[in-house]
Amino acid sequence: MDGHDAEDSKQSTADMTVFVQNLLQQMQSRFQQMSDSIVTKIDEMGGRINELEQSINDLRAEMGVEGSPSPMAPSSQPNSDEVKKDEGSA
Repeated sequence: MDGHDAEDSKQSTADMTVFVQNLLQQMQSRFQQMSDSIVTKIDEMGGRINELEQSINDLRAEMGVEGSPSPMAPSSQPNSDEVKKDEGSA
């Protein structure tokens, strides 16, 4: 190998290093944008959930059932045995 080949090899390595660094910077930028977007959407979703909870609480207060269990509890729905009894007596 003469000095010219060594110089070309060094230049090629330098070019490849610059290329890889630029590629990594672009990837970092894209991941940061995606991360920011995800965090923003999660924050928006949290706000919507808070609004929904407030609306549910407002409706419950209007109906006068402030002390009742949460809407998820099946307290007002008959259990399956009661439904079967009703169907059998009809």
